[in-house]
Amino acid sequence: MTTTPTVTREAAQDSVVLALGGTWTVAAGRDLEAAGASLIAPDNDAKRVILDLSALQRMDTAGAWFIDRARVELTAAGATATYRGARSAYATLLEEAGYHRPEAPTRVPPPHGIALLSAVGETVVESGVDFIDIVDYLGEIVVMFLRLAPRPWRWRWTSMVHHLEMFGLRSVPIIMLINFLVGAIVTQQGIFQLARFGASTYAVDLVGVLGLRELGVLMTSIMIAGRTGSAITAEIGSMKMREEIDALKVMALDPLEVLIIPRLVALVIALPILTFLADMAQVGGGLIVSWLYSGVTPQSFLLRLQNAIGINTFLVGLIKAPFMAVVIGLIASTEGMEVRGSAESLGRCVTSSVVKSIFMVIVMDGLFAMFFAAVAY
Repeated sequence: MTTTPTVTREAAQDSVVLALGGTWTVAAGRDLEAAGASLIAPDNDAKRVILDLSALQRMDTAGAWFIDRARVELTAAGATATYRGARSAYATLLEEAGYHRPEAPTRVPPPHGIALLSAVGETVVESGVDFIDIVDYLGEIVVMFLRLAPRPWRWRWTSMVHHLEMFGLRSVPIIMLINFLVGAIVTQQGIFQLARFGASTYAVDLVGVLGLRELGVLMTSIMIAGRTGSAITAEIGSMKMREEIDALKVMALDPLEVLIIPRLVALVIALPILTFLADMAQVGGGLIVSWLYSGVTPQSFLLRLQNAIGINTFLVGLIKAPFMAVVIGLIASTEGMEVRGSAESLGRCVTSSVVKSIFMVIVMDGLFAMFFAAVAY
């Protein structure tokens, strides 16, 4: 049995018969390509080409593609190409797996300037859609809170305590370390820069006011957005991929009540506590650096800090913390519910959750700064 594809050319007066033999399968490899190419080169004066398939032993989709390509190319060259002696199975294969000439792209790419403006416009529209989704989700959460408020037995207390431990207790080491270093760096730079004016001791005022009002809650919120926000999105997104969310709905359980509310409540409780610890860590870092670099004793540091700040300075950071927690929880939950069914979608949503959360945390910090400046608090 011949295992390679063969082509036998029989020329007549104004026609050419191409008798195909052997096995026209993908296993033939280069022989199949060579045989397919020989079909497209008949005699120049041939007006009619007959592709005789009666001696064909085997054919698969690759062979059908090469044979039908020859028919299409010969027709395009002006010859009349027809099949002869094809079995019914081969005729069906030629019809279903036949050659289709690739179409040239008709869409003309726009100029780079228009493409850039289009991308900016799409980003603005997507941002508006995301904002509407978050507001819609906030409304659903408020309604769920009002529904659960008179029914404390429906609260998922075990889940809330578990998430409070994960979001709060296990975040303490990294939060305190980061804020300790930030407080130390701010104090060190303040001492070096203010020493030019003979006012290095004002670095205590700097770390006190800046740390308690802004940096403590801001650094903590950014760390929580990266650590906890991404975890919430990944957990909910994984449940969405494995259809666990659909399973909850089938069991007449609301995913908002079972999954979102416990995480959101735990986050709202944990973030102010972490902010308080972050403030203490920043002050501690400033105290140690002031002692080492400027010779300010801990007693003098605390006395000057007491004179530099008031209770409102401390409360400003704590007031911001619950609002930051709500924003982070809403964005993380919304992005988790947007996961479709692939690992790529999960990764994209987790990345989007972290980026959006950090962006909104900074925006909200700026809005709060303008608000407290307007009310002189």
